[in-house]
Amino acid sequence: MLKAERHKYIMTRLFEDQKVVTTDLALALDLSEDTIRRDLNELDNKNLLEKVYGGAIQVTEKSANVFDIVITAEEEKEKIVTKALSLLHDGQVIIMSGGSTNLVFAKLIPSDLKATIYTYSLPIAMQLSQHPNIDLIFIGGKMQKNAMVTIGMDVIQVLSKIKADICFIGASSINVKQGLTEIGYEVSIVKKAMIESSDRVVSMFSSNKLNTKMPHVVCELSQLDTIVTNLDPEDLRLEEYRKSGVFVL
Repeated sequence: MLKAERHKYIMTRLFEDQKVVTTDLALALDLSEDTIRRDLNELDNKNLLEKVYGGAIQVTEKSANVFDIVITAEEEKEKIVTKALSLLHDGQVIIMSGGSTNLVFAKLIPSDLKATIYTYSLPIAMQLSQHPNIDLIFIGGKMQKNAMVTIGMDVIQVLSKIKADICFIGASSINVKQGLTEIGYEVSIVKKAMIESSDRVVSMFSSNKLNTKMPHVVCELSQLDTIVTNLDPEDLRLEEYRKSGVFVL
């Protein structure tokens, strides 16, 4: 992976998680920690992040409005989620995880769609609360403040009682061997529960998440029905994923 690609990946993760951890980045990109530290030093020197012990944090000030969320590469994410809109129809029971791509998806759901949506993401719940025909159920629990999602047994118990037609699950990292992986253990457990409760599993993500890995496994690739990216479905970077049997949209 070229340095520019690494820097783009690091900044994307930073915007999504508000922090990055050196060891997690090294694992995800299959690089040495020394290489990641050099990358973080360069980005720090450019005032793009603030290097701290063990990783880096954002340097941007928080907005006075906590729901004024900055979405990186929003046009690219609109391209991704527009493909997935074809998977929606009236009467569905849907579960949505957190993440900026799913937030863009929530913004673009047609106003005439009549469906029931469960989510444990506060920003997505706030966005869907403006939708005229969505029955919205926010799943409460312990709040993970940096991502504004709820986690813990309360969330898992609610998810275990849902029989959803489809779920849309965000991806921190994905590769052919390990499948979908997450940086945080608690979020990985919640996503496992989502998958168990859904007849169809869809993951939407940018192509920079391909062929990366995080410490905590969410599911094998075979448990995903559909993946949706910004790439053409016939792109060579998706060839191994197509061969695995997952449908690429």
